Amino acid sequence: MAPDTVFVRAALKLLQTSTFRLAALYLTVFAISVGAILAYIYWNTAILLERQTEDTVEAEVQGLAEQYRIRGPRGLLEIIKARSAEADGAVYILTNAVGRRLAGNLQSLPVEAVGERGTIDFKFPYETGRGLVDHTARAFFIRLEGGFQLVVGRDVEERRQFNRIIRTSLFWALGLTLVLGVGGGLLMSRNFLRRVDEINGASRAIMAGDLGERMPVSGTGDEIDRLSESLNDMLDQINRLMTGMKEVSSNVAHDLRTPLTRLRARAEDALRSGSAGEHKAALEANIAEADGLLTTFNALLSIARAEAGQMREGFQDTDLVALLDDLVELYGPIAEEAGGTLVLDAPETALVRADRQLVAQAMTNLLDNAIKYGRDAKTGVPAIKLQIVSSKADGWTVQVSDAGPGIDATDRERVKGRFVRLDKSRSKPGSGLGLALVDSVMKLHGGGFEIEDANPGLTARLHFPVRA
Repeated sequence: MAPDTVFVRAALKLLQTSTFRLAALYLTVFAISVGAILAYIYWNTAILLERQTEDTVEAEVQGLAEQYRIRGPRGLLEIIKARSAEADGAVYILTNAVGRRLAGNLQSLPVEAVGERGTIDFKFPYETGRGLVDHTARAFFIRLEGGFQLVVGRDVEERRQFNRIIRTSLFWALGLTLVLGVGGGLLMSRNFLRRVDEINGASRAIMAGDLGERMPVSGTGDEIDRLSESLNDMLDQINRLMTGMKEVSSNVAHDLRTPLTRLRARAEDALRSGSAGEHKAALEANIAEADGLLTTFNALLSIARAEAGQMREGFQDTDLVALLDDLVELYGPIAEEAGGTLVLDAPETALVRADRQLVAQAMTNLLDNAIKYGRDAKTGVPAIKLQIVSSKADGWTVQVSDAGPGIDATDRERVKGRFVRLDKSRSKPGSGLGLALVDSVMKLHGGGFEIEDANPGLTARLHFPVRA
């Protein structure tokens, strides 16, 4: 492709950008505004100077006419001679009835001086260091009694030059505004187009399978950076979800293979035995195994729905105190049967915006874990404490503390993953999805889930944001 063709295409691409169109629109409005302001200033300045000249000349003519009535032709002649000697830009000529000059600094009566009286513009020779040049004068012509003709005016050449300078400045200002505006629009469009092309390149790389690619961020903090950061957050979330799906697939294949194998082996053994009692026992065991599998799949479904944000329709004003009272009433007897205690320390009310069923399910998982794994090492009984405290920005924090062996600091984030079970809990029944569900529920609510050392035991904290 020829270089000139490439250049033309690049230029057209710049001209078609929304940034250039906005810059061109702003430039048009700005140029019209500037032109209107300068034209207004020029017009009013020119009119003011012209009126000032006319008023001065007219006042002087009236004064000379008055002197003529008082002092006669001789007195008028003396005044004009005296004033003509002054180099102040004034022009005078007094002639007789036949047009012969009697006094003044003009050599002859202007041909424009016709009629009885009126304002005239005419050219006259003006002596400069470079010789005679034509200047323009604005004057007032009047015929006096006795046939005398009087012209009194002002040299307006400087005013005309000033007007020309103003007009030239106006045109240059508009021209420079257009040139700089178009140049600025092209520069902004080029920068904007370059960044958009970078985003497009990153998008194509992601669509091609490079899921680690991210949108470029220049660091200026402008709207393009904010858009890129939002897209990067979205891509991070998609990557997390895809990673989670891969982990779920792998974990499901690994953790569900054993119970499914047991189901098949138990059914085969029952078929070989031919005993009705063994058939019944195998069916009961398979039903229990199937219930465990259904529980696992339901937990996976709840986690997936929570992470996808599909459960927000159930959000409503929820009192955490009332919810925990119900859970204490349910789990208190279970803790007492194990010889332990379950106590609640809470204010009168703690309102949050939440899905009551999901929060209850998350709390149930924490209480189940506390009863199973949070037994005191010395007494062997659970000692569980529920507490609701006010957190930052008028939010609420629910704490579940036990007196068990706790979890090592290196494992506290890992146990929030799916199907993660620590070695010491392998002997206990469970699927390893309880804390993963708690973490997903809290993310759905815009809160947080933390696991900390209780010295002794473990404390799980659920942070709920301020109620909207």
